[in-house]
Amino acid sequence: MTSPHDKFAAALTDLPLVAILRGLRPDEALTVGQALLTAGWRLIEVPLNSPQPLQSINVLASAFPTALVSAGTVLTADQVREVFAAGGQLVVSPNFDAAVVREAVRLGMVCLPGVMTATEAFAALQAGATGLKLFPAEMITPAVVKALRAVLPGPTVLLPVGGITTGNMAAYRTAGASGFGIGSALYAPGMTAAQVAENAMKFIAAYAGTIRA
Repeated sequence: MTSPHDKFAAALTDLPLVAILRGLRPDEALTVGQALLTAGWRLIEVPLNSPQPLQSINVLASAFPTALVSAGTVLTADQVREVFAAGGQLVVSPNFDAAVVREAVRLGMVCLPGVMTATEAFAALQAGATGLKLFPAEMITPAVVKALRAVLPGPTVLLPVGGITTGNMAAYRTAGASGFGIGSALYAPGMTAAQVAENAMKFIAAYAGTIRA
């Protein structure tokens, strides 16, 4: 069985884009998930402030074993355990909480805490974080990403999240971003699976353009 960390490493090589499905309902999880998987996405996040998020996570994890299904807005160690029980293999937080990171590490899960500063970044890595969610990216410019990249350990995974569009990905990639979390520009409540698929392909094209650049 492929471990969560192996799945994450493979996704970073193939398409390091996290689909943030805030507001996803369990009854649409299969169709939206299939649209993303068909397009080539393997990192799927259901924030815990969505309707019945653990049910959606269970549906996605059961139906798409090749995907790395995650929970977002994970704030406590108890929530980490709930996500793990639902089949989630990755936890994403808007902040850094050492207890959350340690529990994810204990369970063998991938963990991406949210950080803004070098102090938070180094503390998160010391606690065992797999990588770092740079959040909110609206306040973390490509220049800041470049400055962080200069002082953090070389292999550190940096994923800007918040306000990422097809138009600003290239600047972040040039600055040293490893990939991105994509939210409302990819999925918003009320979108059809076909609309999500269309948006997914636009982001794939934009990301491919950052590689060529």
